[in-house]
Amino acid sequence: MKFAIRTHHCGELRAKHIEQTVTINGWVHRRRDHGGVIFVDVRDRSGIVQVVFNPDHASQETMELAHRLRAEFVIGVTGVIISRGVTAVNNNLPTGEIEMPAAQLEILSTSKPLPFQLDDADMVDEEHRLQYRYLDLRREKMHTYIKLRHDIIASLRKAFYDQKFYEIETPMLSKSTPEGARDFLVPSRMQAGSFYALPQSPQVYKQLLMASGMEKYFQIARCFRDEDLRANRQPEFTQLDVEMSFVDEDVVFSEIEKIMSRVLSEVMGITINLPLPRYTFASVFDHYGSDKPDMRFDLLIHELTPLFKDTNLSFLNAIISGGGSVGALCVKDKLFSRKELESWVNITTKELGAKGLLYVRFNEDGSPDSPVAKFLPTDFLQKVAEIIPGITKADTLFLVADTYKKAWTTLGKLRVRLGQELELIDSTLFSLFWVTNFPLFEYDEEDGRYYSTHHPFTSPEEGWEGKEPSELTARAYDLILNGEELGGGSIRIHDSKTQAKVFELLGLDSETTQQKFGFLLEAQELGFPPHGGIALGLDRLVALLVNAPSIRDVIAFPKTQSGMCPLMQTPCEVDPEQLKDVHIQLRPRIKK
Repeated sequence: MKFAIRTHHCGELRAKHIEQTVTINGWVHRRRDHGGVIFVDVRDRSGIVQVVFNPDHASQETMELAHRLRAEFVIGVTGVIISRGVTAVNNNLPTGEIEMPAAQLEILSTSKPLPFQLDDADMVDEEHRLQYRYLDLRREKMHTYIKLRHDIIASLRKAFYDQKFYEIETPMLSKSTPEGARDFLVPSRMQAGSFYALPQSPQVYKQLLMASGMEKYFQIARCFRDEDLRANRQPEFTQLDVEMSFVDEDVVFSEIEKIMSRVLSEVMGITINLPLPRYTFASVFDHYGSDKPDMRFDLLIHELTPLFKDTNLSFLNAIISGGGSVGALCVKDKLFSRKELESWVNITTKELGAKGLLYVRFNEDGSPDSPVAKFLPTDFLQKVAEIIPGITKADTLFLVADTYKKAWTTLGKLRVRLGQELELIDSTLFSLFWVTNFPLFEYDEEDGRYYSTHHPFTSPEEGWEGKEPSELTARAYDLILNGEELGGGSIRIHDSKTQAKVFELLGLDSETTQQKFGFLLEAQELGFPPHGGIALGLDRLVALLVNAPSIRDVIAFPKTQSGMCPLMQTPCEVDPEQLKDVHIQLRPRIKK
């Protein structure tokens, strides 16, 4: 079908185009019939322009076609641009000074009634929108998100090119290695009984690129993790992957800060002060109960354990005598009702997983008002003031007692919920900073073994030899934006002896390490440079910049929280012959 190709995009037409003959192609965004004169807003990716079908100027054939137009028809229109006149200007549209009387109209495609109205899509169930994602993406908001994603990636690429990085692609069909989540496996037809794994990250490959002498590498990398999903997780996602040779933490920070500063300024008009602040893991966890704290509001955790060492509260006594701690949040100038306080108890125990939550209000005379008030001294407020300067009887305390890690983790989650519910968070602030000096290992009590906090290639801090695994810190760092981990990285191990020792501490025997990582260990013995890098989540970055509630909003075709694609109806069963080709036979499903 031949049709008139556009000469201009809808959204670019302005007063300078008056008296020019133009052709536009796009979708019918809205149609209004005013007594025979038909107004049609035509939309393409650049914006909207108003087209007028007037029987005094358009042919009878054109008018007959115009009467057939409905929302989301795809059309081509030719006409001469005219001024709307001063009184008719639409200041809500960039094209509001002009309009386009139609001389010719072509209907390129019709549309049956939509499964949902685009203007009301935010009220539609997400799974239904994802089933018709191509319609959802027609919305201005969604188009803005996808364009911003493009602009950020384009700006990142240019910035890395200017910093002399090589952009190198790494394989999608790789080796299954223990990296923290389950692998997606791909069976091999040519190698019966063998499997590839889709990469959780290009981690090993980028280290091998450093062994190859590439020195400065980056990649916009597709990654895959078979893990439980939530708002900021997808089974397939995109990350900015970076690695550099002959660097330490300061060099990595400096390079990434310069690039992030440039991209945020170019794309968003956001100016950040450099160098970015740096905080140790121990300090942020102690103050905020999180390794990715939202510092856009003041609500710190305070340790009140000393005030309860001689308490008659048996459950607190048991926790403290067992080495536990009591932490508290002080909500300033907020007198909660008893109903509100009980609601926070329910949130903390039922949603945040805590054993309990104590609250303390204060009476007019400063004495404590709490379910455990009879166990507290009358001068409790004065004693707390020695630990929390500035506390007054107008404030409310929330207390959690448990092991230090569990209590502070609960208080960290409660802090965020309070910040959201009480509107303490200043959404106009842009809080970007580094967290450093993470523990090298995390101990899993159920498995009775240590796991890498980041990954097994992370270098321990200097002087690590001879220390207990629980005492070791890592040369690792995370970049935090507005209470979300934007990404993380580390200085890598570059000698085989240290790498072998770390594998040993992780409970991996020599046979397993040779099977999984023999190629890397051998590379470390063939001239391996000191190196380090970072990976930043691009989906998460875009979502944070547009304040989207989920990274699904900024991915063109995402999966649902259950890992389904309603549009393609995947995952799905495949033909038995396809399974036979890759040497797989399915067992009958076991009914639960």
